[in-house]
Amino acid sequence: MVGADDPAASIAFYDAIFATLDVPSQKMEDRAFYGEPGTGMFAVGRPRNGEAATPANGGTIGFGAPDIATVNAWHAAGLANGGTCEGAPGRRDYGQPMYGAYLRDPVGNKLCCFTMNVEG
Repeated sequence: MVGADDPAASIAFYDAIFATLDVPSQKMEDRAFYGEPGTGMFAVGRPRNGEAATPANGGTIGFGAPDIATVNAWHAAGLANGGTCEGAPGRRDYGQPMYGAYLRDPVGNKLCCFTMNVEG
């Protein structure tokens, strides 16, 4: 769960990036839930304590993708829906070849999307 001071803007952002990953969503009031209980869930909404939403210091939330085209689509969807670039799509060799991209959501939470399906 990540917080959102403007749930509509954050939900639009997450709807767009999760659509590129074919992750289902469910809306309840000013919250959205993505995924399935058996495979993992992600949620966004106004903090229940009524205080301002803030991003995690040093935290990054990662999502898997089946291929490079999906990582690129994920990044483009995020930018088109209020996100900011924190690392353009490209190859990254973190001990093994990967292809990934980084975004910040409308609140400032850092996200990444990666695929291991990298040739060469």
